[in-house]
Amino acid sequence: MPDVLPVVLYGCETWSLTLREERRLTVFENRVLRGIFGRKRDEVTGKWRKVQMRSLVINIPHQILFGKSILKKLRWEGHVARMGDGRVVYRGLVGKPEGKRPLGRPRLGCKE
Repeated sequence: MPDVLPVVLYGCETWSLTLREERRLTVFENRVLRGIFGRKRDEVTGKWRKVQMRSLVINIPHQILFGKSILKKLRWEGHVARMGDGRVVYRGLVGKPEGKRPLGRPRLGCKE
């Protein structure tokens, strides 16, 4: 799992995770764990079977990806909070945009 984490969590500081994306992260994590632990041979019948998540959850802390994404997001927000008032990223976090938007519908970008 450690080799996959940087690739999966790239840019997770800016994610706004909904329940659907949280479930998708959990499903991906379960698939990776099943791939790592592979199939097991049943001792009684001798047949190969998939590893069930119930047995994996006992041995491994669950939802590593979701927890790490939250930690990275909090670390990034702390970093941005320590920035000065003049930085664009800080203004985006605090929510103090500059200037005013014009009233009405935006004008067309290119005129024919």
